[in-house]
This record gives sequence, C-alpha cells and structure tokens, in this order.
Amino acid sequence: MHRGKGMKFVGDSRVPAQSERKPNIPKDYSEYPGKTEAFWPNFLLREWMVGAVFLIGFLSLTVAHPSPLERIADPTDTGYIPLPDWYFLFLYQLLKYPFASGPYNVIGAFVIPGLAFGALLLAPFLDRGPHRKPTKRPLATGFMLLAIAATIFLTWESVVNHDWEAAKKQGQIVAQVEVDKEAEGYQIYTDQTCINCHGGNLEGGAAAPALVGTDLEPEDVADIAVNGQGNMSAGIFQGSDEELEKLAQYISEMSKK
Repeated sequence: MHRGKGMKFVGDSRVPAQSERKPNIPKDYSEYPGKTEAFWPNFLLREWMVGAVFLIGFLSLTVAHPSPLERIADPTDTGYIPLPDWYFLFLYQLLKYPFASGPYNVIGAFVIPGLAFGALLLAPFLDRGPHRKPTKRPLATGFMLLAIAATIFLTWESVVNHDWEAAKKQGQIVAQVEVDKEAEGYQIYTDQTCINCHGGNLEGGAAAPALVGTDLEPEDVADIAVNGQGNMSAGIFQGSDEELEKLAQYISEMSKK
C-alpha cells in the first residue's frame, strides 16, 4: 500500500448535516387558542391602558384630597414628636420596646430588621421545591405569614397608641408674628423655660399650645403662668412679680398680633 492511499472518511449519523439544520423558529402556540397573544401590540397596549387608568385615578385623588402640610420645622421646638409615614410605622413601634430602644437601640434599628429581611431574602433558597401550593412549601409560607403578621401587629399597635390629637395640634400652621427677641419680656420668656414648650416664636408644640392669635389679656397670662392650665402645672414660673408683669404684657401683645 502506498503512503496516502486507502484513507476513507466515515460520517457519524448522530451529527446532523449542515443542510438539515433548521432556522431558530419560535414554537407554534396556535394549538392553544385564547391562552396566548402577541406581546406587541396586544399585551403591551393593555398594560399601558391599565397603568394609565391607575395614574389618572391617583392624580385625581391628590387633587381632591391634597396631602396635609405642617408648619415649617423649628429646631427649638423640643416638644415636637416626629412620626414616620404609615409604611414605616411597624419599625417605629419596634423602637418603643425596651429590648429595642435606649442602650439596645442598635438591636431594634439594625439587628432585628436585618434578620427579618435576611430571612425573607433567603426563603427562596431555603425552600426550592417545585410545588406552587403554599401547603407544599412550609418554609416560604411560614416566613411570609410571620412577616405579614408582625408588620400588621406592629403597625396596629403604633396607630392605636399614638396621640393623634396632640400630633394634629403640634403640626398646625399658625399665624406667624414678628417676635421681638431683644425685648425684656422675651428674655424673661426664655429664662423661665417657656421657650421649651411654647417654641422660640410662640408657635407652640406637642406639649403646649401656641401663644399667637389667642387674644389673651395680661391678667390671663399672669394667672396661667402662676396657676397653670391644661398640661401646664402650677408653680412653673419662678420669677418676681415685676418679671411676671412684664412677661404677661409681652405675651399679651404677641397674642393679639
């Protein structure tokens, strides 16, 4: 046998020939009538229409019922109690418990929420079963039910235990007056710690009403300063009679502006 002769090529029937390859044609779904549709424009157009309806409804709601506004933030108002939006009330309530507040604030702010959200993120990896029924997926269902129950309970507790009347008063927009902070009456107002509850501009707070627009007479102011009223206990004013007279006259003038 000469070199180079007698060589034969053998084809493998398991490898499809190039001529027999078919183009990448999507599967025919015509055998499922009524269960499929074209993404464009049928499906996408319907999604846009549903989104437009919800958007128009939301915009109409904001026009009919505008969001309530509070007065301008005042850092001198130490009696103001902030409140988060409704979707964070459960975390706000969590920080009220002894084991999650004070020296354990880190536990309530980071550790417990971190464990809760971490468990929800790991739920799909802990339960990778193919079943779709909740009863067939106990871990995923249990985590979800526990998260929903805890969120609802904490949100409810925050709502029923919050003083909404005081919160409404502390956020009311009151008439602004030009406060003469160089006046002697204002210095007495500051020295007697009235500013802690009634604010630097007499706008009031969660623990005390505003002193603007009340039309108080000097004798009324003096009586309240000495004998107290509402949440204000008697004996808070510790100044002299002359200082009481000047304070009463100053607040009376401010309350009528």
